[in-house]
Amino acid sequence: TIAQPARMNAMSFDMWASLPGLLAQAEADASVRAVVLAGEGERAFCSGADISQFGEKRSGAAAVEAYEVAVSGGLAALSHGAKPSVALVRGVCFGGGLALALSCDLRLVAEGARFRIPAARLGLGYAYANVEMMVQRLGPGAAADILLSARGFDATEALRLGVATKVWPAAGFASESAEYLAGLAANAPLTLKAIKLALNELARPDSQRDAALATRAVQDCFESEDYEEGRRAFAEKRAPVFKGR
Repeated sequence: TIAQPARMNAMSFDMWASLPGLLAQAEADASVRAVVLAGEGERAFCSGADISQFGEKRSGAAAVEAYEVAVSGGLAALSHGAKPSVALVRGVCFGGGLALALSCDLRLVAEGARFRIPAARLGLGYAYANVEMMVQRLGPGAAADILLSARGFDATEALRLGVATKVWPAAGFASESAEYLAGLAANAPLTLKAIKLALNELARPDSQRDAALATRAVQDCFESEDYEEGRRAFAEKRAPVFKGR
C-alpha cells in the first residue's frame, strides 16, 4: 500500500528506494501468488513523486541522478518481477503514480479515477526508461499524446488507451476487484510464472532475450503436479487446487 494520504499518496525518495526490497520479499514468499499495489484511501492511488522533496532530492546533477536511479530501480523491479503485478487505481493517478501503474501487468480502475503525466507542465525531464516502458505498454501514439500534451483523462479514456485493464463503478470496485484477484490467485502458479517469463523476455531487445529460459518454464508446467491436478479437476468437474509444484 502506498501510504502517504496527507500528500495524496505521493512517493517519497525512501519509498522509491524501498520498492525493490519489498518486491524481493514478495517474490521469495511462496504463499504470495500476485503483487497488488494500492493507494491508502479512495482519494488517490498515487499523485506522483513527492514534490516537497525536489529542492533537496532533485537539485544538482548528483542528486537528480540518485533520484532517477531510485525511481527507475523501483519501476524495473515491479515490471520485471516473476509474479503477476496488479495496480488497484482509485482517484488520482498522476506522474510517477501512472508510471507505477503502467509498470504493473494489470490495472484495475474505479470510475472517477483521473490520470495525467504533467512533466511538461513542470519543466521536468522524463526518463528514457519510463518513455520506453510507456511505448511498450501503450504504443508510441498513446504515449506521445499523454506525455506531450500533459493533459488529464478519465477512466473511460484510460480503458481505450490501454492504461486501464478493467474499469468498474466506484461503488462496486472493492468487490469486483477482489473477485478478479481471487480468480487470478487461484490459477496455477507455475503457469503464471511461465507467462510472466515470456512477457518479461519479450519486453527486452531481441539480442537480449532468453527464449530457452521461457521455454523451460513451459516444460516445467507440463512436468508438474499442478498439471496432473488440473487434468483431474477438469475430468471430475471441480475447481483445481494448485500448489505451485
